[in-house]
Amino acid sequence: MRLTGDDRTMLSGDELERYARHIVLREVGGPGQAKLRAAKVLVIGAGGLGAPALMYLAAAGVGTLGVVDDDEVSLSNLQRQIIHATPDIGTLKVDSAAAKIHALNPHVNFVGHGERLTADNAMALISAYDLVLDGSDNFTTRYLVSDACYLAGTPLISAALGTFDASLTTLRPHERNDEGVLNPTYRCLFPEAPPPGTVPSCQEAGVMGALAGMIGSMMALEAIREIVGFGEGLVGRLLMIDARAMRFETLRYARDPANPLNGDTPSITDLSGHR
Repeated sequence: MRLTGDDRTMLSGDELERYARHIVLREVGGPGQAKLRAAKVLVIGAGGLGAPALMYLAAAGVGTLGVVDDDEVSLSNLQRQIIHATPDIGTLKVDSAAAKIHALNPHVNFVGHGERLTADNAMALISAYDLVLDGSDNFTTRYLVSDACYLAGTPLISAALGTFDASLTTLRPHERNDEGVLNPTYRCLFPEAPPPGTVPSCQEAGVMGALAGMIGSMMALEAIREIVGFGEGLVGRLLMIDARAMRFETLRYARDPANPLNGDTPSITDLSGHR
């Protein structure tokens, strides 16, 4: 294990054993594990995507995990939201998640925000964290989260889940790439939300539970890569998955000069348009 004196000071003996399989990885090591311990990650939603993401981030040793969700656990959630169990039905999802994460890894500081994300609280919530994972299930929240993350200068990992398809990307539009060009925003990828009623909800169309677990785990992996700093991230790349054919494709996308956030003539400077 490659540990420095500082790493040994930050990681207890129990943590060294708990994260031993990370620490022996060349790309992580003691310094990478220390970065995970120091990180503060906010997950939007403790549902199909947020549940597995939260569990793997907790297992990985992310020091502070927050989750925003005002919903209660229902029986129909349990087909895919694996952080919750049958005895949790009727309890707040943030409370159920807190119990599971504490049982999994007591070294993690869990913060449950049992409220709905709105234009009024988004900036305060997001600004308190280093990285945000959006596991919401509607375009209204996705645009709110992506706009707020841009205004707060906070990196965002955004995923979407369909019946048998899913997508994943990372957004750092407040930063420039190696060529000095600003990175794209969520609005560069999706300039406008689909008209209401054109995209059926999970309740209407259904969803494959294992696919939610797969994408939620990939969100956690992307978060770990962003925190530790290894590999090629998904900034400017949209990973698309077709579970029917088990096909993976990657679409590259760039900044749209006409986008209203970091475009040539920005028009979104606050969240007033989301109220």
